[in-house]
Amino acid sequence: MKLATKPVTLGLIVGNRDFFPAHLCDSGRTTVLKVLEAEGFKVVALSPEESRYGSIESLEEARKCADLFRKHREEIDGVLVTLPNFGDERAIANALRWAELGVPVLIHAFPDDAANMTIKDRRDSFCGKMSACNNLRQYGIKYSLTSLHTVDPTSADFRADLHRFAATCRVVRGMKFARIGAIGARPQAFNTVRFSEKLLENSGITVETLDLSEVFGRVEKLDNGAAEVKAKLQAIDGYIPTKGIPAD
Repeated sequence: MKLATKPVTLGLIVGNRDFFPAHLCDSGRTTVLKVLEAEGFKVVALSPEESRYGSIESLEEARKCADLFRKHREEIDGVLVTLPNFGDERAIANALRWAELGVPVLIHAFPDDAANMTIKDRRDSFCGKMSACNNLRQYGIKYSLTSLHTVDPTSADFRADLHRFAATCRVVRGMKFARIGAIGARPQAFNTVRFSEKLLENSGITVETLDLSEVFGRVEKLDNGAAEVKAKLQAIDGYIPTKGIPAD
């Protein structure tokens, strides 16, 4: 049995800074969108008609981005911040703060090409990423980093980073307002499995308890040939290898 996986939807922020070549935001945005599409992601992003090259730099553009993200808050699982050039750290931080999504954030920076370091093509995303991350820390916004400080978005490294980040997004999405079943009491000898229901509840996760004796009682009432028993066995067989394990 293959578990169905809902596609991950990412909000995309393209950072821009006026001192650096803005055409890099145009080409960079196009490249990142192509990679995201190829890797199966859905994207919510400003269009080139809504801001310069679909990037953000000014206060107004940050507000537009935040407004767009709020409109799609039920869809967005995470946010990818990409820096084709240095980027404006305040616009990035403000857009994330005002959107109030509460989802994972991944920071990506384009690498410079040593053969194209003139004022027409220099990115300086290396330093821009540090500046953006410093501001996010000041704002109290948590974020994740790519495995390499700067990385070509078409590379295998970045694609792997995307899928690791997608896994984080799915976990966060799955745990929001989750109801967790706790069967039986904690084993006396294992303090390692202690947890606080109050802390979980404070994060929107509810724990429902069930005494182990009740489980045994319900199991005893089931016939081995019952439809629900067979269905569960089939589900287990499709989920993990069960060769050599008795059916009972």
